Amino acid sequence: MPASPVPVVFIAGASRGIGAAAAVAFARAGWRVAISARTQVEGQRLDHQLRRPDGSLMAGSLAATAAAARAAGAEVFTHAMDLMDTASLDAALDAVLAHFGRIDLLLNNAVYQDRETNALIRDLDDAALQRTLFANVIAPYHLVRRAMLVMAAQGGGQIVNMSSGAGKADPPVPADQGAWGFAYGGSKAALARLAGCINVEYRAQRIRAFSVNPGLVSTEAVTATLGDGGLLEQRYGAMKPTTIAAALVWLATDPRAAALAADPVMIDLQDLVRQYGLTD
Repeated sequence: MPASPVPVVFIAGASRGIGAAAAVAFARAGWRVAISARTQVEGQRLDHQLRRPDGSLMAGSLAATAAAARAAGAEVFTHAMDLMDTASLDAALDAVLAHFGRIDLLLNNAVYQDRETNALIRDLDDAALQRTLFANVIAPYHLVRRAMLVMAAQGGGQIVNMSSGAGKADPPVPADQGAWGFAYGGSKAALARLAGCINVEYRAQRIRAFSVNPGLVSTEAVTATLGDGGLLEQRYGAMKPTTIAAALVWLATDPRAAALAADPVMIDLQDLVRQYGLTD
């Protein structure tokens, strides 16, 4: 009987934060790793790019993540990808398939990072809302539709859509006082509904999907958006990206995770960390 192929994870949005940590965690777990992002190298300047409050660029790049994942022992493939460009999405996915020949897990972690996504309603124009919805809903949906065809043909697969607590709760304060805005929360609420539809429609093809909430995580993006030690961090605390990455590996590999696909809204990854004693 032929040996099972080494599984492949495709992480959309892996230049920093949770995506970068997940790449290393899956590498250590023995997976082959495909990663994509807009920021290819440190210091790259892009349109609609989230920056630190002082205007400087955040650390992190696809090249740095790839180096860390390779150091952890994985075969790594990288490809540029822009959430705002459907052709770019297709090119990245096609390149991953050409290199590895399969995708066992799609991790939709990429997110639109511009301060306008957390603007107050009075400041949020239609164009800004459309940009957020395209990047945070339509782009991951596009990747899911493409990946599901591949997974069905290969006999199954898994999809994890990174949602947010902002997609299921009202902000505790206005967005300009340290919480989230309508564009971000609304887009994450929409994305949270996708996993349930996948599980109902593609169960027979052995495709399983999860909608997850990482909770507050101490990433540079959170600091740039909410400030260091901002209201939400003071109220709820924050976990490290590496700890959340451990929960994602558990979700993809532990047999007990299958039952969680029936969660009607989204899975709280920090609850998994506490319940199962997961560590990085």
